[in-house]
Amino acid sequence: MLELYQAKYPAPFAVLGVRTTGNLLIDIDYLPRGVATLSPLNALAENVCRQIERYLDDPGFRFDLPFEFNGSEFQRRVWRAICKIPSGGTCTYRDIARRLATAPRPVGGACGANRIPIVIPCHRVVGSNGIGGFMKSRGGFPIEIKQWLLKHEAVKPPMNADER
Repeated sequence: MLELYQAKYPAPFAVLGVRTTGNLLIDIDYLPRGVATLSPLNALAENVCRQIERYLDDPGFRFDLPFEFNGSEFQRRVWRAICKIPSGGTCTYRDIARRLATAPRPVGGACGANRIPIVIPCHRVVGSNGIGGFMKSRGGFPIEIKQWLLKHEAVKPPMNADER
């Protein structure tokens, strides 16, 4: 049987299903805790797991993995903006929307379409009046993951666009 993932890495908040193709990371899925883990099947998957481990040890760690912003031009613009949010910081959907001359809802849609979370840290994008959504959800397991990641990074309150 062909394995769907090239690794399944156990994290405190989920098992991370890692997919690679050729020399690119293409997907990280949040799988429920308790899913069977899988040792990396190739060198890139091993590197992804090693870098995730470094991030878990040091929330300020910056990923250096080969990937492409694989989505629409708008999604790629949103994801590039998200990649500029430093560990320990957040940005609101509205702030990103203003920066990109669009509306908050499409920014949220682009966040939900992110196939390599943690590496493209969409968990750092929050609502104007709270945590916002995560993984196309507003509650349950996805929000628990977002809360864990934000706490891990000792997130500061969102800054207003005027404070940047």
